[in-house]
Amino acid sequence: MEANAGMVAGSHKRNELVRIRHDSSDSGPKPLKNLNGQICQICGDNVGISATGDVFVACNECGFPVCRPCYEYERKDGNQSCPQCKTRYKRQRGSARVDGDEDEDDVDDLENEFNYVQGNAKASRQWEEGSDLSLSSRRDPQQPIPLLTNGQTVSGEIPCATPDTQSVRTTSGPLGPGDKAHSLHYTDPRQPVPVRIVDPSKDLNSYGLGNVDWKERVEGWKLKQEKNMVQMTGKYPEGKGGDIEGTGSNGEELQMVDDARQPMSRIVPISSTQITPYRVVIILRLIILGFFLQYRVTHPVKDAYPLWMTSVICEIWFAFSWLLDQFPKWSPINRETYLERLALRYDREGEPSQLDPVDVFVSTVDPLKEPPLITANTVLSILAVDYPVDKVSCYVSDDGSAMLTFEALSETAEFAKKWVPFCKKHNIEPRAPEFYFSQKIDYLKDKIQPSFVKERRAMKREYEEFKIRINALVAKAQKVPEEGWTMQDGTPWPGNNPRDHPGMIQVFLGHSGGLDTDGNELPRLVYVSREKRPGFQHHKKAGAMNALIRVSAVLTNGAYLLNVDCDHYFNNSKALKEAMCFMMDPAYGKKTCYVQFPQRFDGIDLHDRYANRNIVFFDINMKGQDGIQGPVYVGTGCCFNRQALYGYDPVLTEEDLEPNIIVKSCWGSRKKGRGGNKKYIDKKRAVKRTESTIPIFNMEDIEEGVEGYDDERSLLMSQKSLEKRFGQSPVFIAATFMEQGGIPPSTNPATLLKEAIHVISCGYEDKTEWGKEIGWIYGSVTEDILTGFKMHARGWISIYCMPPRPAFKGSAPINLSDRLNQVLRWALGSIEIFMSRHCPLWYGYNGKLKGLQRLAYINTVVYPFTSIPLLAYCTLPAFCLITNKFIIPEISNFASMWFILLFVSIFTTAILELRWSGVGIEDWWRNEQFWVIGGTSAHLFAVFQGLLKVLAGIDTNFTVTSKANDEDGDFQELYIFKWTSLLIPPTTVLIVNLVGIVAGVSFAINSGYQSWGPLFGKLFFAIWVIAHLYPFLKGLLGRQNRTPTIVIVWSILLASIFSLLWVRIDPFTTDSSKSNGQCGINC
Repeated sequence: MEANAGMVAGSHKRNELVRIRHDSSDSGPKPLKNLNGQICQICGDNVGISATGDVFVACNECGFPVCRPCYEYERKDGNQSCPQCKTRYKRQRGSARVDGDEDEDDVDDLENEFNYVQGNAKASRQWEEGSDLSLSSRRDPQQPIPLLTNGQTVSGEIPCATPDTQSVRTTSGPLGPGDKAHSLHYTDPRQPVPVRIVDPSKDLNSYGLGNVDWKERVEGWKLKQEKNMVQMTGKYPEGKGGDIEGTGSNGEELQMVDDARQPMSRIVPISSTQITPYRVVIILRLIILGFFLQYRVTHPVKDAYPLWMTSVICEIWFAFSWLLDQFPKWSPINRETYLERLALRYDREGEPSQLDPVDVFVSTVDPLKEPPLITANTVLSILAVDYPVDKVSCYVSDDGSAMLTFEALSETAEFAKKWVPFCKKHNIEPRAPEFYFSQKIDYLKDKIQPSFVKERRAMKREYEEFKIRINALVAKAQKVPEEGWTMQDGTPWPGNNPRDHPGMIQVFLGHSGGLDTDGNELPRLVYVSREKRPGFQHHKKAGAMNALIRVSAVLTNGAYLLNVDCDHYFNNSKALKEAMCFMMDPAYGKKTCYVQFPQRFDGIDLHDRYANRNIVFFDINMKGQDGIQGPVYVGTGCCFNRQALYGYDPVLTEEDLEPNIIVKSCWGSRKKGRGGNKKYIDKKRAVKRTESTIPIFNMEDIEEGVEGYDDERSLLMSQKSLEKRFGQSPVFIAATFMEQGGIPPSTNPATLLKEAIHVISCGYEDKTEWGKEIGWIYGSVTEDILTGFKMHARGWISIYCMPPRPAFKGSAPINLSDRLNQVLRWALGSIEIFMSRHCPLWYGYNGKLKGLQRLAYINTVVYPFTSIPLLAYCTLPAFCLITNKFIIPEISNFASMWFILLFVSIFTTAILELRWSGVGIEDWWRNEQFWVIGGTSAHLFAVFQGLLKVLAGIDTNFTVTSKANDEDGDFQELYIFKWTSLLIPPTTVLIVNLVGIVAGVSFAINSGYQSWGPLFGKLFFAIWVIAHLYPFLKGLLGRQNRTPTIVIVWSILLASIFSLLWVRIDPFTTDSSKSNGQCGINC
């Protein structure tokens, strides 16, 4: 499907397929051809014939297929040896002599003795004349052929094009730029694979082992390793080094040793001087908490028994909640990546990139709440990402079928042709124009090209014109015509009814269309709107994401997926490479389900009044989970392994299946019963894995069943079970077995459009495992937590990646009501998971989910219930002040010690946590404040709404959080008051505590000095509640006349206290009148 092929809309159930605005002159993609000759494993072209008319054989030892131009180039500028067996290439007839050929007496070619250019040209002509047409286009004769080994003599080095690494993957299927010279090429499995036969009569030196060349490579490797070790030692001082990841052997003898010793990432553990005191204080706090609760339970307050009982129940629940939150942070870690090592292994300059393809998903629903300009900036940052263009595809899901989104995306595709080359030429950050032009920094820093200023001004003017066009589209969309929207060619917009419309697909960029202003190709940009019909359950965002999984598998099938919200742009153009440092790691990639990046936000007020940044969660909790089995999935900024989303089990080692030391000490090792106990193997999902990227089934095999396969493959799922699992799409089923991505080789491009419409039809998921075991899991509005939990329960691990420059940035609601509605949705999703079969309390006990990881997930679904004891605890101070009673009896000095130690341990834990995490005290305090605000409002409503949904079947609507820009400046949105019922409980708590303070002080004034001592404890308790609700009070009062809120609060309190004091003193009454007027009740 080409970029200029027009939009395709249709419905599989109704057997409809319509092409809108299609130009018949456009030629469609050509089908793959069956190649009869051998394929060069370096450039992908035919090997060709030799001067004698026979098939050209570069290496007589192993017969590794290499074409004549690659052979000549390797002899002249490379290692002069075979990539597979490392044997030195011998000079063949028609080849120019190079250094080292003097010892070869069996070749006599005086005509080309010293004429390398002529010999090479002759060989090229012979190769071109004897080669068949192939899918890859011929390389420009002036363009040099890349080196196999980059000119480095490293022992054991595996070139990029060995049969092991030159995997059978099609990174540029029928929708991508596949006509590039020396691009990765699919090797037909039906072609005979050259097998290296070792002659035992020969010495091993003839195979490259032990000869002079081998020894020189060993010496060169040793020097390189010493140099690298010196660099690493200088980079990390003593005591600050970390454990190195990826050093495990995969059992292959010829694995490149220096790559194994130079992993692409490493773990940087927290310093022992920081983590050891932290753990000691946690244990001490646990002990103190036990003694404190023992004292509270055994010392009731006789005259205030209800208050005492309520307080004890609340404190026990708080202790349980603290355990769930604290112990998953027991072993936090940091990570860092090495992008230069990733480039050395997979993306060498001058060679075809070996990086795996990535499909990026952008989800949007309502263009009025999610402005198209924000979505456009996100898409532009994706198209300009620092990654090979033929390996990136951007899919935009419009779940609201809005023509505004479609037209805005069309404008974005046109502007991208100018914006992307500008970004890559000048290497700017960030690559979202709205945020690049608005940043207040010296944009000339590190810029050396004289034309930069001129081009930047021109580009800024182009972007401003682009914004005007987008704003015009938004203004036009405010009023919907009675007859519905109409496209430019007069065709009615298929999505006029957002609840009843066909599926729609439009490829804006990619393949043969959409070159930028410099003539270079751009990443693919695809618009997708899944079919919607009345009577079908569409599952909101989770259903839209699953539709994107299927349509992307049919069209491009990237090995990895990255999803972002429409307001989360790429702040770091190397974010995909950061993720690939983990995903493509030989030791960790096969068992890593996703790489989660932290969320960072723009447009937050200076003091972050409502804790929108969530710094404590992202910089403390997530680091702690990364030290166990990995962070939870938070819904955006996450790079997935496609195989994990398909419900497959990870490739685990024996070490991964070993129980931890606690399990060993309590129940012993599981090794004894591993042969008979199959509990940790899910038979339903235990699909036979293969290290090869050759698809287990091609198209013909799936259509004809599994007949003809050998005994090992006959054990795999049958065609019927595959369809029951993935749906009735042979193209998609074939794509699921391509572990390294790419389009199955037998795919017919002519059927792609029809198949893509088929997989996004509303009835495709019926009677399948989509949403149950595959893709984003249904059953909760927070599908992210549930999806990540299912993966971890299968044994997958996840990675938390925090690059120095934040990978993504987004927008967050700074208005109080919008913020509370957002928190309400999150809490409601947790309640839904708690009341489902996927609750971490009883799901996934198969030995693959670690204990502390389970505690972390239990905390994510239990925390809303804390709102009930929190609300009760926050009202206790007011009742104590009003009734003049307290929840604690008169205590001795020994008993007071536990209260003092508990408070000291709480603050010490917080201080040490801030110390190893680097979080500021202000961020921590804002988090504590909003924990009380959200707990007394949104979390409380979520509990009751969840109960109503489960018990009474009353569902709640999904509210899209507004992503509007703060165009008025000065954070005007922060001061807007929007009434919602969520404001009632915390407002009530505030008023009750303020009344309690006034009542308590007045009682103390009237009772004499002896009552002031007990009053201080009650006042401290009430002021603690008011201090936590202070940001909420500021939100209620709004900006007003810019009078500080603290002045208003203290004015009311002091006025009330002084009024009571004035009444008590009564200065206008004489002493005689006081004595005469004051009498008892029986006067």
